[in-house]
This record gives sequence, C-alpha cells and structure tokens, in this order.
Amino acid sequence: MNTITYSYKIDPNTKGSLYINTTNRCTNSCTFCLRSNANGVGGADLWLDYEPSVQEITDAIGACDMSLYNEIVFCGYGEPLIRFDDIMAVCKWAKGAYPNIAVRINTNGHANAIAGKDVTHAMQGLVDTVSISLNASTAAGYEAVCKCDYGEDGFGIMLDFAKNATAYVPNVVLSVVDILPKDEIEACRKIAEEAGCTFRVRKLEG
Repeated sequence: MNTITYSYKIDPNTKGSLYINTTNRCTNSCTFCLRSNANGVGGADLWLDYEPSVQEITDAIGACDMSLYNEIVFCGYGEPLIRFDDIMAVCKWAKGAYPNIAVRINTNGHANAIAGKDVTHAMQGLVDTVSISLNASTAAGYEAVCKCDYGEDGFGIMLDFAKNATAYVPNVVLSVVDILPKDEIEACRKIAEEAGCTFRVRKLEG
C-alpha cells in the first residue's frame, strides 16, 4: 500500500508539517541518505509500489485533518521535482483548498536539468519555501557526497536553480547536514549568503 502522506515529530502543543511522498526516483545517491538503511521515517514505509497520480495525491491530502498542520512539505523517498508539473498541479490545488497553509518543497535542486529548461518561474505564487540540499562547498565535494547523475556539474546546476528561485519563491534555503566539519559548514554558509539564500544546518536523520 502506498504511503503518500505522513507526519512525524509533531509537538502536541503546536501545529506540524504534513509530508507528501510522490516518487522514489532521485538524481542523487547521497552517501548519508536515510534510504540506504531504512524503509522510511516515523514508522511510515515510504517505498512506493507506484507513483501516485495528482488525483491520488490530492485525495490523500484531503483525507487528512488539516487543522493539525501549518505546512505541506513535498519530501518523500526521492526527488519530488522529478515530477515538476504534477507537483505544481498539487501545489495549485493546495493553495486553493488551504490558503492559510504554507507549501514547502525539499529538493536537490536539479529540476532545471531534469526538465531541460528553467522552471523556477512556475513556482511563483504556489510555493512559499524551497529547501535545497547544498551538502558541500565545492563541485568535487558535492559529487563525492551526492554521487550525482550529472557528476560534478550537479553542483552548479543546483546553485543556479537556487539563485533563479529567489526571484519567484519568498524563502529559498540552502541546507547542509550537521555531520560536516565546522570549516566546511562555514564555507557553505558563505555560498548561501552569496546566492541570496537562507542558510540552514539540519540534523542528520536516522
């Protein structure tokens, strides 16, 4: 059975995030990825039997008690923007159905390469936050960690996506995991600032 929606670590005194799982495909094979040694998070098995349709995704969201959440997050066991057009269709629906709930996309930033064109403008008005995994301060370091389908070019593809997205999305975040050395984290912070993005150090799950 497909797990399309899931949630975890919800503080009972505050609203949480509803996570949306739409694909298991990814252009990266990151060395630290949770997928390497777990089936999911929070007790949810996130390996899909098939990729759900837009209708199945919206039906799954609609079946949830949305009063529990202040945010919808596209972050499954894969790269959500591999299905860019479908995700934008769901975002458009969500903005109409739940105008007071924010929309976030957690991505590796390869959407433009996947689509073969710059798609960042299509997120305008539909996405409140894009959180992009930076993971390293150099192209070589990125490839060593991410094992990207685009090789070392994946680093520049990701940064260009982040920079372009700042023109259309209110909050663009570049993030790294907290296992990186302090000097590497600071180098990544500088890259994020130069790109006009928010910088975040996130806890490695698993």
